[in-house]
Amino acid sequence: MFWHLIHVRGFGDINNGGVENVNNYNGRVVIVTGGGSGMGRAMVHEFTARGANVAVLDINPKRAEETISELAKPDLAFAHAVDVSDPKSVQTAVDAIIQRWGHIDLLCNNAGILDGHATAHEVSLEEWNKVIAVNLTGPFLMARAVIPQMLKQGKGAIINTSSTSGFSAAGGGTAYTASKHGVIGLTRQLTFEYGARGIRVNTICPGATATPLALADPVTAGSPDMEAAIKKFPAQRWCQPSEIAKLAAFLGGDEADFVHGSEYVMDGGWLAAARDPF
Repeated sequence: MFWHLIHVRGFGDINNGGVENVNNYNGRVVIVTGGGSGMGRAMVHEFTARGANVAVLDINPKRAEETISELAKPDLAFAHAVDVSDPKSVQTAVDAIIQRWGHIDLLCNNAGILDGHATAHEVSLEEWNKVIAVNLTGPFLMARAVIPQMLKQGKGAIINTSSTSGFSAAGGGTAYTASKHGVIGLTRQLTFEYGARGIRVNTICPGATATPLALADPVTAGSPDMEAAIKKFPAQRWCQPSEIAKLAAFLGGDEADFVHGSEYVMDGGWLAAARDPF
């Protein structure tokens, strides 16, 4: 019964075809990294539709501007170039957001890269460092930059994007899988350190999601056949970025106030099937 009530009042509301008067983001400030495409772009659309002011951060500012040009209310967003692996770039972006809006309510650490599915003895140190820098150090640097402002406010939320590869192997190469496991560990530690101080931190773990990054992933000798894999797990389809965005809107809002340090898997039953789809 208790879970049923939560489902009806909170999580269930994201699946009925429209944004209802739940998790209202009017006047709130949301940061989305990797906002120039895929899940990040979908998050920008979702949060602005709910009334939020959204900072669209991307290493490619042109992509961020393209995201904003698609919005029904483009005046609610602004684009800023950021390299999440560079502490100076991160701090410059966060300072600009605070100067513009005065506060930060939610950080969505969504920026990430793939790794070419290289095995441990084949992955170059350069590739390893690049993937870890973007996928793991990036969320850490962004969190480190926004936490002082959230502590000053006495409240804030952070959503880190991991993956089913944060729980199991095979979905990526050594670097990618290690980085996504690390994101879950980062989330748990941040929860331990800041949960009692008003900052909620949670993780979204998508499965096969139809983003440009995933769909354009070149087939290499070590690359899995995603279309064949998708046919083997319960949902038998790609997840849409908009579905991930709706989950993010729930986790970032007041309806999820009791949700701390959790990993929300949206994978169509990939992990629950308990078999390697590859």
